[in-house]
Amino acid sequence: MAARLHPAPRPLEVVDLRRLTARDLEPLLEEECAAWLDELAWDFEKSADLVRRFVDMRALNGGALVENDEVAGYMYWVLEDDKGLIGDLYVRRSLRTTERENALIEAALEPIMLTPQVARIESQLMMLPWQKGRAVPCAESAAVFARNFMRIDLTRAALGRGHVRRPMYVEKWHDHYSDAAAQLIAAAYGGHIDSRINDQYRSAAGARRFLHNIVQFPGCGTFYRPASCAAFDPLAGVMCGVSLASLVAPDTGHITQICVSPSVRGTGIGHELLRQSLVTLREMGCRAATLTVTAANEDAVQLYERVGFQTIRQFPAYVWEGF
Repeated sequence: MAARLHPAPRPLEVVDLRRLTARDLEPLLEEECAAWLDELAWDFEKSADLVRRFVDMRALNGGALVENDEVAGYMYWVLEDDKGLIGDLYVRRSLRTTERENALIEAALEPIMLTPQVARIESQLMMLPWQKGRAVPCAESAAVFARNFMRIDLTRAALGRGHVRRPMYVEKWHDHYSDAAAQLIAAAYGGHIDSRINDQYRSAAGARRFLHNIVQFPGCGTFYRPASCAAFDPLAGVMCGVSLASLVAPDTGHITQICVSPSVRGTGIGHELLRQSLVTLREMGCRAATLTVTAANEDAVQLYERVGFQTIRQFPAYVWEGF
């Protein structure tokens, strides 16, 4: 009897998103929205609506993994000055493998790296699990950082006032604070590990773009002004801390940014700003709040744990340079 021939496995095929329509992606996007809600208590519908809109406009750079005439996964990427960003990546739960996820990452890296002005690529992929030693596409130019996704149950959290060891007063967020907050963020993250992950933290101009993005776009939820606040030095009148919040679901808040100036670290101001944001979120009906933090930032992780946050998952942040 002749030996049965088995066809060689075909390489994973990633097709240009501009060859597809939102209808082609709909089953995948529905599953992704359910996954964000189930795993992170995060309403992803507004972000998914943007994907649908730009895909139908043939205006979204990215690729889709097609297997057996079905979209098994997708990613998209954008360019921002001299930087590329892989904005999202999702593979169906039943088909999820490192090989498939890396095929999508590689399909994003190639066109970005061939763009003349691009010198850096960033990505924080919350739907990818952190795995130490995981294979990374273009590993020779990659740096990988573990990020914690943390959650607090606001129905049980004590949120008692701590001891602030420095005079300050707190104001609710106003847009005219943006310039001062940008200066503060740049100063707070000077030499910090987070400025290696997100280069917008390295300058006031970059921090201003960061603030614009979290206020105007749904990537970190819907900006929520009542729970966003800033601390000021009463003598100098300068901003010394900020805590910004969003809503990622009707009953879930998210701390999008919290930092204090180097001169007031360790004085309890950061704790108090976080507490005020969380108290306001609870008063407005939120049952939980979340935040993300770099795992190596031990002081911040310990602060959040003291307040009542728990790490419920870790995900990777990627940076590619020198390619």
